[in-house]
Amino acid sequence: MTAARSNFDVIVIGAGVVGVACALWAQMRGQSVALVDPAPVGSGASSGNACTLATYACMPVNDPSVFGNLPHYLFSSDSPLALSWVHALRHPMWMVKFLANCRPAKSRQIATELAALLAHADAGLNPLIAAAAAEDLIVANGQLTVWRSEKAARADRAGLAFRRGQGVLFEEISGAEAHAMEPALAFRPACGVYYPTARHIRDPLTLTQRFHKAFTDLGGHTVVEKVTRLTDEGAAVRVHLDQADLVAARVVLAAGAFSARIKGGGAEHLPLQTERGYHLLFKSLGHYATRPVGWVEGGFYTAPMAQGLRLAGTVELAAMDAPENQSRLDYIARKGAELWGDLPPPDATWMGRRPTLPDALPVIGHSPTSPRIIHAFGHQHLGLTLAGVTGRIVADLLEGRQPNLPLDSFSPARSFV
Repeated sequence: MTAARSNFDVIVIGAGVVGVACALWAQMRGQSVALVDPAPVGSGASSGNACTLATYACMPVNDPSVFGNLPHYLFSSDSPLALSWVHALRHPMWMVKFLANCRPAKSRQIATELAALLAHADAGLNPLIAAAAAEDLIVANGQLTVWRSEKAARADRAGLAFRRGQGVLFEEISGAEAHAMEPALAFRPACGVYYPTARHIRDPLTLTQRFHKAFTDLGGHTVVEKVTRLTDEGAAVRVHLDQADLVAARVVLAAGAFSARIKGGGAEHLPLQTERGYHLLFKSLGHYATRPVGWVEGGFYTAPMAQGLRLAGTVELAAMDAPENQSRLDYIARKGAELWGDLPPPDATWMGRRPTLPDALPVIGHSPTSPRIIHAFGHQHLGLTLAGVTGRIVADLLEGRQPNLPLDSFSPARSFV
């Protein structure tokens, strides 16, 4: 057996924003933590998101409207959702579970559970922002959602009423008011909703790197290696690496979409798939928007950030290792031109893998296969928003504390339908 380092209380696997937040919270609580990932810190889905702390985003992708729109999603090139037939046929049970969670009662239950978790998002993230001296990366200028047509706006009335019932603060505004807030819009919306307390990040990659620096400054250790397997040895967990092993009393599996590829941790038995997201970056157009703008019919966000203007979003259900889908980038470019007028060629494009379970909820809790392994992945579109509260919950579990919100809905042992 390979010799192992064993001078850590906790090993966190995954250096995306969720994993780094878990590591920083644990290190702040006095644990000795090693963070393990072969890739650079924050370089995966954490770097390419829509830059928004979407504490209002409790309505899941699993919406009853999926049933009526399914032919459009499957066959139209002008849809914000794309599905690979090959992938669907290889994973039929995942698709069945996904659709089962689109039933009205299940969709509303999921939204309720997401809203309860999102209500703690800022309280989980703000201490990390302070610890990392990252206040300069946070912009508190609200978020604007627009509808181009009255018909589309009417279809979302029930969702807005639900959000209001969950305590989400927003202001319903006219199309003229929305256009006055963002005068660069190429069309006057039919109406809009403004979330005044929403915030966004000027640079998500730099934020994750700042969190990592704070973790390192507190004595945290980083290992740049690939984890191949986990073994529960009774009194500890052995983390098998390419070059050597590490041993710790507890392990946190927070490797996002790659979590199921690590054998022995229990994630390989869960229905974890990916929603692939895309973005375009226009370096010279950062002045176009003053806050994140979501266009409902287009299915994407526009985010002003340090590097320029980012157009990010859409959903592609496809294999994690499938080639980049140029039609998704073309879709965003086409819809971006509808929203903002003629756009130059993008300066950069990106594709990332959002870790997604068929009920659109993350898994946060003890692995069904080992009480010494904690799962923290599957945050789909909300990894940046929920990283802090996930890290705080994980730190509580590491200390044997009961977190201050119920976790049954996020248990890795749940049924997912």
